Amino acid sequence: MAAKYKRVLLKLSGESLIGKSNFGLDPDILKQYALEVKAIQEQGVEVAIVIGGGNIYRGMNESETGIERAHGDYMGMLATVINGMALQASMEKEGLYTRLLSAIKMEQIAEPYIRRRAIRHLEKKRIVIFGAGTGNPYFTTDTAGSLRAIEIKADVILKGTRVDGIYTADPEKDPAATRYETISFKECIDKNLKVMDMTAFTLCMENKLPIIVFDMNKPGNLSRVVNGEKVGTLVAG
Repeated sequence: MAAKYKRVLLKLSGESLIGKSNFGLDPDILKQYALEVKAIQEQGVEVAIVIGGGNIYRGMNESETGIERAHGDYMGMLATVINGMALQASMEKEGLYTRLLSAIKMEQIAEPYIRRRAIRHLEKKRIVIFGAGTGNPYFTTDTAGSLRAIEIKADVILKGTRVDGIYTADPEKDPAATRYETISFKECIDKNLKVMDMTAFTLCMENKLPIIVFDMNKPGNLSRVVNGEKVGTLVAG
């Protein structure tokens, strides 16, 4: 079956890698994600990935920790590189060719982020993992995902979460919440639905880049999404 999308940016949260653990990395989740990505790559889909670092370090209240925001954000960026290296190792174990690109220079473990080089890697059917966010404090990995997706001319952002789409309310708190199959950018703003932080969301809206929010932990969902099946919630113009 021919995939609907040729080039995708997969956005994963760091917390998703915790799995059944309380902290850090779950090897079973890493393997599952590697196999999911392998399945769509074998269909000819070009895959780039941005992953958060919340399983290792989350920005905390400066008054509680004594760590100023900018300093803490750089710590978070380093956590995303650790997660990127873990994903890279798992994917290469499954026979995938990968490249880890970092927005902060650390040549011993990752290539520096260069837009044209990233696109070339994708054209050569390598999985490209973007680490260290945007390389700047005060920007989230959601914003990094939106920015990189636009830069590499991705067809769509696939935001893998632990819920199966966008709901009228938090489905974990409100059993009456219903899921949207499709929703516009404007509706998300009007209804104050927290799809991404506003900087990331505005980037997608201004560049007409659709977002699909879906449950990444359900096996086979990633393939279903790229094949155009109605999985999760599509946010579009």
